[in-house]
Amino acid sequence: MQVTRQTARWSPAPAIQATGALHLCGAAALALAASEWRWVAATLLANHCVLFAACLVPRSRLLGPNVVRLPETAARRREVALTFDDGPDPEVTPRVLDLLDRHGAVGTFFCIGERAAAHPRTVREIVERGHAVENHGYRHTLGFAWQGPWRLHRDIAEAQQAIGDAAGVAPRFFRAPCGVRSPMLDGVLERFGLTYVTWRRRGFDTVDADAPRVLRRLSKRLAPGDVLLLHDGTILRYGPSEPPVLRVLPALLARLEERGLRSVSLRRAFGLGRPS
Repeated sequence: MQVTRQTARWSPAPAIQATGALHLCGAAALALAASEWRWVAATLLANHCVLFAACLVPRSRLLGPNVVRLPETAARRREVALTFDDGPDPEVTPRVLDLLDRHGAVGTFFCIGERAAAHPRTVREIVERGHAVENHGYRHTLGFAWQGPWRLHRDIAEAQQAIGDAAGVAPRFFRAPCGVRSPMLDGVLERFGLTYVTWRRRGFDTVDADAPRVLRRLSKRLAPGDVLLLHDGTILRYGPSEPPVLRVLPALLARLEERGLRSVSLRRAFGLGRPS
């Protein structure tokens, strides 16, 4: 399918604007008094350290808007969002869908572009069963956040195209690989009309195969409006055990029902229509 781009005017986050202003001030200061270069360098270094720290804090809003919770209207309806990263996996994802369907829950799947291209039937099944498919980058490399704007644009564009082709509908939300965010990402997302999303609670199921611990991380102080993160793609296995997501999800869905919470897609929560 053809990917459409948005033309809305974009303005950098205040922290990015402040960085630009600091660099201009630093250049002016050096022009007036080159001997003060140490102070200028120290100031700019401190600024870059703050930006670097913000890149590594997934829920930070310093670099731009960041959805970590659902809108208040969704929270009042006692809705949460179960999100699944790194798929699709042709073996695991359909079983996740079965569990969601059994409990009447709707999920949001942040798919990797090259995996969507390799398993388009699984992507299509996600959508046909009423769930949402969103953008998680094309290759999911550890160096995603450290790429320049041109390479960021290419990666997101390729993922948008591959996922859109497989799903039949273009993604509306984006989650950075590993949750590490580039200071230059926002302008690229604006071009594709994508909203940046992280999470309120994560299970760490890619590094911890202990299902009870993963469940505790996700369900402790669980509240309406929370965005939860599990993985149906990067699967941690120890011996014959099933992937953590398949062992955690039944109990987590039962907890949601006990607390009167309902999992909906991000699109539903933000009033973007189907899927529900």
